[in-house]
Amino acid sequence: MLRRLFSLPGLTGLLICVCGLFFLVVGLWLLSLGGSAYYLPAGILLSVSGFLIIERRILGLWIYLLTFVLTALWALYEVGLDGWKLMPRLLVLAVLGLWCSMPFITRPLTLSRRQRVLAAVAGLFYLLVGAGVIGAGYITSERLYVQHAPLPAAAAAAAAETETDRTGRNEWRHYGRTPAGERYSPLTQLTPDNVAQLAPAWAIHTGDVMQPGEDKKGREFNFEATPIKVANRLYLCTPHRQVLALNATTGKTLWTYDPHNDTRANEYLACRGVAYYQSPTPTNAPCDRRIISTTADAKLIALDADTGRLCQDFGAGGRVNLTDLMGKVPPGFHFITSQPLVVNDRVVLGGWIYDNQARGEPSGVVRAFDPQSGKLAWAWDMGRSDPTAPLKPGETYTRGTPNGWGTYTADPALGLVYIPLGNATPDYYGAQRRPFDDKYSSAIVALDLATGKERWHFQTVHHDVWDFDLPIGPSLVDLPQPGGGTVPALVQTTKMGQLFLLDRRTGKPLAQVEERPVPQADPFPGERLSPTQPYSTGMPTFAPANLTEKDLWGATPFDQLWCRVQFRRFGYQGQYTPPGLGTRIAYPAFDGVMDWYGASIDPARHVLIANTSYIPFIAEGVTEQKALRRGLMQPWAGWESNQPYPKPKEFAVGPQYGTPYAEIVRPWLSPLGAPCNAPPWGKLAAIDLQSRKISWERPVGTTRDMNILNTHTNAALPTGIFTMGGNIITAGGLIFMGATADDYLRAFDEASGKELWRGRLPAGGQATPITYLGADGRQYVVIAAGGHGGLGTRTGDSVMAWALPARRAAGK
Repeated sequence: MLRRLFSLPGLTGLLICVCGLFFLVVGLWLLSLGGSAYYLPAGILLSVSGFLIIERRILGLWIYLLTFVLTALWALYEVGLDGWKLMPRLLVLAVLGLWCSMPFITRPLTLSRRQRVLAAVAGLFYLLVGAGVIGAGYITSERLYVQHAPLPAAAAAAAAETETDRTGRNEWRHYGRTPAGERYSPLTQLTPDNVAQLAPAWAIHTGDVMQPGEDKKGREFNFEATPIKVANRLYLCTPHRQVLALNATTGKTLWTYDPHNDTRANEYLACRGVAYYQSPTPTNAPCDRRIISTTADAKLIALDADTGRLCQDFGAGGRVNLTDLMGKVPPGFHFITSQPLVVNDRVVLGGWIYDNQARGEPSGVVRAFDPQSGKLAWAWDMGRSDPTAPLKPGETYTRGTPNGWGTYTADPALGLVYIPLGNATPDYYGAQRRPFDDKYSSAIVALDLATGKERWHFQTVHHDVWDFDLPIGPSLVDLPQPGGGTVPALVQTTKMGQLFLLDRRTGKPLAQVEERPVPQADPFPGERLSPTQPYSTGMPTFAPANLTEKDLWGATPFDQLWCRVQFRRFGYQGQYTPPGLGTRIAYPAFDGVMDWYGASIDPARHVLIANTSYIPFIAEGVTEQKALRRGLMQPWAGWESNQPYPKPKEFAVGPQYGTPYAEIVRPWLSPLGAPCNAPPWGKLAAIDLQSRKISWERPVGTTRDMNILNTHTNAALPTGIFTMGGNIITAGGLIFMGATADDYLRAFDEASGKELWRGRLPAGGQATPITYLGADGRQYVVIAAGGHGGLGTRTGDSVMAWALPARRAAGK
């Protein structure tokens, strides 16, 4: 018996038995939970098949074939011809069936030549089905690439003429190139006809790489910087907050400033960019032109743009301490990841708060400073009766208020800055929030640039207990009106995948917004939920459809089955499922459909371009006592004690000190590390802002560098992949985007969404590119490629540039 078992047929039969028993046991569990009935009978058939193969009986192969045929029929019934959904249901079983049809398996089972020929025919069948499933995946990707409506025509030259801004056509002085946040360039040298000729122009290494210990679970080393371009220089910052100046044409490093800040307590090692200020009355003295940046330990700094030296007239020796008047701020609890906004002689910024840790965390106050002296110009503190009144001696800014950590945008002509706010910590339990917390949670606030006074605010989520904070300010656009003229508008992206179109003067919706009922069942005891939430029904939505069991995925049928069981066990009521005790599915979740990178706008065609991601999370709510028993958090006496803050076991754990509950939030992955939802996981789409319809949408990115075993090696299946980073648009009719987890910079045709070119990156390109003309007359495209710890892409320290070969560029 042992000799028979340890032969190739015996081991094959044993494997099939194990598969069958897994299907049988876990399938019975799934059936008891109200799930699919397929797995129980499939498990019985596979178990019988495996046993018969061990016994050297050819009948085992025919039972396996019967099981496979029934499985194929069931799969087609469940998901039709969707190749990506068919793959986990059929591919592994097809490969195993092909193995069973090999002569070294069939010969020991039968002496009949006819039986062996039939087994070979069955093998051909398995091969064809397996190949067909893979082919169907590619066809599915093509089918998901849809053009709904043609984009409005706009000549490139006309687009360039309509672009008016103070910074010039060849500058990129803000994250969005201008304060309006469009991320649109009026340059036209690169076109859909010549972009395939792009070639590497230069590449540099910043030298700022991940240090030992910075790859621990939950901590993120993210090179997310978008350079700014002023004259023939690029300025950018690195994850450890070094600031670099580069020659924009050659990439040569001109100077580097290292703040030598202590980053050990910071969970995020990220700096998304720096800001530029030029004196309105230049004297050619040092620091007439300066770079404004921040440090990992919450300092605002000003550097001479020509030399990289600290500007001694700014604050105290070039630095302003951003934790002043904030009360107790433990290391790592307050710093700035996004670039400051410099406009109208103001430096405006908020800050990142180590959220979901405790009640009463440092304030979310928004402040403006003089860019020359560093003196405070105003502070907007929503928790005070007069939010902009100066503090009295001994007072501090209101603790625990919603903070604006993302990139801000502004309309200098209207004198308004647009602040995207989060929610008051802790994120997932709001029963103890104050009226002003609920008033401004997840809202856009328009403040007067000169005084900080509020002009208006608009809330995108009521009583946010999902961490659906606004991660970036709105993009501004002037939209033509049917009767002539234009209306000054803004488009606010959200983590839920909604787009709010508002009049940027008043905050009034320009597209219909409806209040709709949302789930109310079984929140945390003591919680109060908003019965409705605002839905932007007058605009297209990128929000995912609610999950069903048929939508679930896995790399194999076995981990897909496990995801099905979890789906039936976990609480899920669709979007806005309330957090509560036990495990809930959060989809979308705090990473959002769109995150800190926002969307781009073509002001000539009035088109919005957005890249989106789709991955569910699971949120487990536990009592404080249970979290302490499990070692997820440690006892802490609170802010008034002298006890150091005890950081949780991992970043996924939100201890929510001061409340009765802790929350643990993680991506919902199968035991093999594959997503539990089916592809596509990443998309790129265009919206015509005049017709308010999606013009085209397509999956974007492949699985090439996201192996389930984290080896960064995989077949490049065009499933669409998660994105982290923004896109840009050019008047030449192109979209450039890195962002995808497969380490490419890509160019797309703005009119159709067709991919026209891709350039390989040495690490993850989780940043937003820029484009400009160099001193040699060539149009460059530049991106930071250093990876993203949270997304799990390769890390590095590269900044890379592409351009047309010199001769072809000159010909343009």
